[in-house]
Amino acid sequence: RRRYAELFQEHVGVAMEDGDAVRHAAVLKGIHTVQEKTGTVIHSDVLVHHLFETCVEPKLAESNQPVFVHDYPAALCPLTKRQAGNPNIAERFELYVCGMELANAYTELNDPITQEATFRQQLAGLSEEDSMAKMDDDFVRALRHGMPPAGGLGIGIDRLVMLLTNTTTIRDVILFPLLRPVSG
Repeated sequence: RRRYAELFQEHVGVAMEDGDAVRHAAVLKGIHTVQEKTGTVIHSDVLVHHLFETCVEPKLAESNQPVFVHDYPAALCPLTKRQAGNPNIAERFELYVCGMELANAYTELNDPITQEATFRQQLAGLSEEDSMAKMDDDFVRALRHGMPPAGGLGIGIDRLVMLLTNTTTIRDVILFPLLRPVSG
């Protein structure tokens, strides 16, 4: 078991809470810090995610054993309940085996006030044409009417088959032949 922040500090070399250091690390790794189309500065939470994928996930591949990464930054998990006593950390973990994300699990956020605020924060600054820039009023209304606590674990069957068959590409195990490359 490893905490997200510890892995980030170890492999990126900066604290994920230090926005300036995160931005500098992103520049050093060749990660864009400004959106090319709009010129908008990319939020440090998004850069943290990109740096984790670039710097940490490859190191998880070198591990000889499965790794449960937990205590994800809440800003990266808009549908996830926050830890009691620390609203900056989400109740979420991911299982990495041989460097591949095999499972993702979290406790659903069922507080309508927090969920609506999280949605609005996510949508701030996005254009109306953006397909993801839509407030999910129906979901927030369902929460207001008493959605019970929920959680779940998602295991990628295709990735599990890849692991069991020692296959390096998902195209070799996927069931949908139209997604496979055309053979000669």
